[in-house]
Amino acid sequence: MNKSILVLALMSLLVSCKVSESTSKAWVVSTLAGSRLGHVDATGTAAKFYYPIGVSVDSSGNVYVADQFNHRIRKITPAGVVTTIAGTDTPGSVDGTGTDAKFNHPRNVAVDSSGNVFVADRGNSRIRKITPAGVASTLAGSGKPGFADGTGTEAQFDHPTGVAVDSSGNVYVADQFNYRIRKITLAGMVSTLAGKTSGYEDATGTAAKFKSPRGVAVDSSGNVYVADADNNRIRKITPAGEVTTLAGTDTRGHADGTGSTAQFNKPSGVAVDSSGNVYVADSNNHRIRKITPEREVSTLTGSTEGFADGTGTAALFDSPYGVAVDSSDNVYVADRENNRIRKIEYKVP
Repeated sequence: MNKSILVLALMSLLVSCKVSESTSKAWVVSTLAGSRLGHVDATGTAAKFYYPIGVSVDSSGNVYVADQFNHRIRKITPAGVVTTIAGTDTPGSVDGTGTDAKFNHPRNVAVDSSGNVFVADRGNSRIRKITPAGVASTLAGSGKPGFADGTGTEAQFDHPTGVAVDSSGNVYVADQFNYRIRKITLAGMVSTLAGKTSGYEDATGTAAKFKSPRGVAVDSSGNVYVADADNNRIRKITPAGEVTTLAGTDTRGHADGTGSTAQFNKPSGVAVDSSGNVYVADSNNHRIRKITPEREVSTLTGSTEGFADGTGTAALFDSPYGVAVDSSDNVYVADRENNRIRKIEYKVP
């Protein structure tokens, strides 16, 4: 055989192998930690959670969990080792260190670049902060449901459910029963970014309307994404407070598509990666969805209610609520009714 022809044939074979390898990748779901309902600090499936509902991930791949009915904030290492960083099984509102601190049905968590964890302490209508040393304090909120912008404990929330933190340390809150998205500065100053009354309206600031906003996420440009659960939509808020609909419609259902042709059913959690892709915990559809910057919605994994690790739609979730994404675009899910934290990787099965 001619030498040049042989070289071309080998190059063609190498290209073919590379194409085959890339196209064989898929979204693969595994269990990072958890198995049955309870409270046990341990490794992997030996650990137990009680309706885990919110997740966040730091730059080292540690996952933080709002363990709702255990009233604790938990930490999972990349190796699956679960520990309690703050809280105890008795609900309450107490600032302190580790298990001396008390929470009341914490709903969501966010972690900043310094390792501080922010908690949407829903039952206390407060936003709490936990340092890397496990010291819990109140960042904002009076402890009584209500609405007031102000500083620290002068501010009021009404059952906050979602929390996110930007690169400057500003905290964003989905204030569920105030139908608002709030912003808290490093100094604890609380203001309203968007929303005022229940409903659906794309507009700017308090002219916009949300209906049971649950999850929030923020990108590197300061845009905030909202899981607007009872509107069955994913919304976007610019730093100037301009609200638009990224995807979804008022009709509950499951449909992949672009923008308003897509359908969700009570989306509860959102996360955004460095490329601007938004991941959604589509709770009542028992699926994890993805929205590209072009507003194309697809289903990553999940299909019907249940539990199964596996690939794509062969994997099963039961009311997934919280979602987070790391720097390698691995996705983490608080699989609430299964009492597990799941990990989704794009790889060869």
